[in-house]
Amino acid sequence: MFSLAVVALTGARGSHGASCGGSSHGSGGSSSHSSSGSDGSSSSSSGSSGSVAGVGGSSRDRAMRDIKIDECALSADGKQLVAKLTFTNSDSSAYLYDATLQFKGAAGQSVDLAIAQVSDLRVEGGASKSTEASTPYTGKGDGSEYTKCEVAFASRDSA
Repeated sequence: MFSLAVVALTGARGSHGASCGGSSHGSGGSSSHSSSGSDGSSSSSSGSSGSVAGVGGSSRDRAMRDIKIDECALSADGKQLVAKLTFTNSDSSAYLYDATLQFKGAAGQSVDLAIAQVSDLRVEGGASKSTEASTPYTGKGDGSEYTKCEVAFASRDSA
């Protein structure tokens, strides 16, 4: 069963959404790879993805709970929408995480679809790993039309 997981809070583990900063600050570049030197990477994508609620016991549900969005912002050069994420694996086994993030506008506001992905991010058991997911900013302004980002889909598989 699919449903939309919309949370607009930051700071707590399992937070699947965060507010976007409208000013030009953030990653300081257009890199779409991990900020922590991890072996995971991010890439831009177009299209829509299914969403899963963060309840229950499936792999997708556990993955949703393991992701925290630390920040969403427009990069300093104004070319990328960037989400900074922390993946926390409280299990004893290592996992490979995949996540799809969506940058959104305020309720009732129409904005271009902006999707970023993290693929095959390895997180050892009992550890946390920070990374970034980014996608090109195609707007003409300062990114302020994007007011939040959220995890639309997440999964994890044994490493």
